[in-house]
Amino acid sequence: MTAMNARATTLGLLTAALVALGALPAAAAGGLPPAPTPEQAASAPGTLDTLSRFFARDGALAPAAAAPRVDGASVPVRLLSPDFVAGKPGAPVARVEFRASRAVASDGQKASLWTVKGAGGWQVVNIATGDDEIRYAELGRGGLVFREPQIDAWYVQKGARVLPLDEDAVRAVGRDGTSLGAYRERVARAYGDKLPGSAYARSGAAGGYEASAPDAARDGTVMAGAGAGVGVVALGLACTALTRHRRRPA
Repeated sequence: MTAMNARATTLGLLTAALVALGALPAAAAGGLPPAPTPEQAASAPGTLDTLSRFFARDGALAPAAAAPRVDGASVPVRLLSPDFVAGKPGAPVARVEFRASRAVASDGQKASLWTVKGAGGWQVVNIATGDDEIRYAELGRGGLVFREPQIDAWYVQKGARVLPLDEDAVRAVGRDGTSLGAYRERVARAYGDKLPGSAYARSGAAGGYEASAPDAARDGTVMAGAGAGVGVVALGLACTALTRHRRRPA
């Protein structure tokens, strides 16, 4: 899908995912030092300097002219929970995986800064083109906004209803949405046999169902530092090549 492909290139994603999952403290990953809050991490001088270069990629403008700023507070980013898919009693539909802040350049370009909490504070681990995370959080205000990463669909849960926030979600649940129970039945059919620990996941087929975050790789093969069209940049992390395949039912 175009929206996926536009954000598929990443640098250091594997390390970022380990930080996000708590397997590697943010301070140990190298790069920017952790900050007490997501907002402080997002607006740190080192982050803004990296943003200037990010916005200047492809020669859109000179780094010195980018004048990036962080616009507003960070928002929690929730992904579909494997516990919900598995039908675990009381499991919420989604869980917070990282926080995102909107960054804006002088020419109007926007980016999403992804922060995760490590030892001592918060650290920016990725910069992604566009501001999907913040924009959908704003659209779904008053409900619980979450993403189904397997199909790049954004929803808002309001009470016992799951409502679509983008066209991918409309294709999945219809323009009027669906009940929370019906949505769980749908994701259980789609991913129930692909959860962590399943034979499907152990086989490596389509990568299984992965609950890791940040989930920057939307589709296809991700090559660290690949050429044009860089959509995601990890800050100060080791350069790692990582292949992620689209996770759809076989």
